[in-house]
Amino acid sequence: MSNLFNNNLDLSLPDADVNYYPNFLSPEVADSYFKILKKSIAWQQDDIKVFGKVYPQPRLTALYSNNDKAYSYSNITMYPKAFSPELLQLKEKIDTLANCEFTTCLLNLYRNGRDSNGWHADNEKELGQNPIIASVSLGAERFFHMKHNTKPEKHKLLLEHGSLLLMKGETQHFWKHQIAKTAREIGERINLTFRIIK
Repeated sequence: MSNLFNNNLDLSLPDADVNYYPNFLSPEVADSYFKILKKSIAWQQDDIKVFGKVYPQPRLTALYSNNDKAYSYSNITMYPKAFSPELLQLKEKIDTLANCEFTTCLLNLYRNGRDSNGWHADNEKELGQNPIIASVSLGAERFFHMKHNTKPEKHKLLLEHGSLLLMKGETQHFWKHQIAKTAREIGERINLTFRIIK
């Protein structure tokens, strides 16, 4: 975690508090976490309903926590497994940086460029009034798109292997985000999104 605090990019977006830490994990540590999590996490593929039709969700997911609180989004309810040692290690680093105590991690495995996550805000009621979301990226780089709900503001950020994106304050009230599909040949990406569910 050397250079962690002085290698921090404040995105300076209106109505948002978003910081990016490109070197949160060294490449070697990020490689190690990717390999372990790919094998050890209980990945699942839920069905999702879009405009009345049911499709397999275009990525694999998993939920882990230090409590038994379920998490619901897009008519999917997930029930957590207990944090693994690796997830606890990452959580402790992020807790220190963000000065809070995360309870829950929603993981996404993007298998290729066809896997994606559509426009949404992390504003489910169980996350509280001004949710704080810490997102760690491992594996292939993907673009993180953001758009303001009422202003013509957009932003695009390349999420690098071993990076951390921290969204807090009123960000989820005013902004939506997505990981779009890409036609490029692209490798696997694991994304860990730490949240607080009381």
